[in-house]
Amino acid sequence: MMTSPKTSPEPVPDAPDTPLRARDSAWGRRLRRVGLGWLMVSPPVLVMVVFIGIPVVSGILFSLGYTGGANSMATTLSLSVLQNGGSPTFDVFGKIFADPAFVRDLWVTITVTVVTVAVVTVVAWAIALYARLSGSRWGQILTGIAIVPLFIPVVIGAYAIRNFYLATGFWGSAGQLLGLDLSPLSYHTSGIIVGQIWVSLPFAVLLISSGVASVPDALIHAARDAGASMSRTVWSVMLPMATVPTVIVATFTGVGVLGSFTVPFMIGPASPTMLGVDMQTNYTAYLLPQDAQAMAVVVFALAILIGWAYVWANARQARSSSVVGS
Repeated sequence: MMTSPKTSPEPVPDAPDTPLRARDSAWGRRLRRVGLGWLMVSPPVLVMVVFIGIPVVSGILFSLGYTGGANSMATTLSLSVLQNGGSPTFDVFGKIFADPAFVRDLWVTITVTVVTVAVVTVVAWAIALYARLSGSRWGQILTGIAIVPLFIPVVIGAYAIRNFYLATGFWGSAGQLLGLDLSPLSYHTSGIIVGQIWVSLPFAVLLISSGVASVPDALIHAARDAGASMSRTVWSVMLPMATVPTVIVATFTGVGVLGSFTVPFMIGPASPTMLGVDMQTNYTAYLLPQDAQAMAVVVFALAILIGWAYVWANARQARSSSVVGS
């Protein structure tokens, strides 16, 4: 009787710890994704920190009386510097607010900003509504004309506006031919407003026109069929659906006008003027960089208040998108 030779059984490999390895692998993939994300976002973040964040913090500290470190060079070049005794001081702000010229320039800046935002928003809405509701070629031509300043450098546009509204320019010459006593707008606050409207209108027209164009025709026709007038349709249907673009236009226009320099410098008077020109004058002509920095902090605070509306508009748009998506 023959028997088959005995063979030793092959060792059974240990069963791998599958859940543990899968968890480690998932954590590894997650860490790689996070690391890759941080690597991709780091260049713009570093640029913002180096060229925006550090100068802003340094400037705020300088206005609070910290004159050492990064502010030592500006301190050396200053004719007058207020230093703190180890704790923040608001003496610099008290100094500039005690100056009637600064208070006057602050009110001029706020007035020009408010008037410009209001006029730009109304004119942009008028152009957008005409182009949307008429659907004619004239509406397209008007929209195209409104965005022409977008392709003209601000310096050239400001120079042209200044010469146009001079007493010896077209404005004054036309007034004399018509027998009208037209006061020149150049070197006046009203001229600054005209220049700011010229600069800010193209962006407003583009954004509000896109918002108005996105309103479905079905909603407009439904409102009209229900007996609503055209003004009621615009107020109750089109305006609510274009609220976010309108708020964005108002905030961007306000921030841009608030810190502008070229238009008030070239068109406006020497005094009163806007804070952008006032800061440059204090920094270079009067050698008072600390006062100029305190003015910049005031402008920055006003811009933050305006920027809050932009944040609110974005949050509202995000909520609306999430509701529609769900």
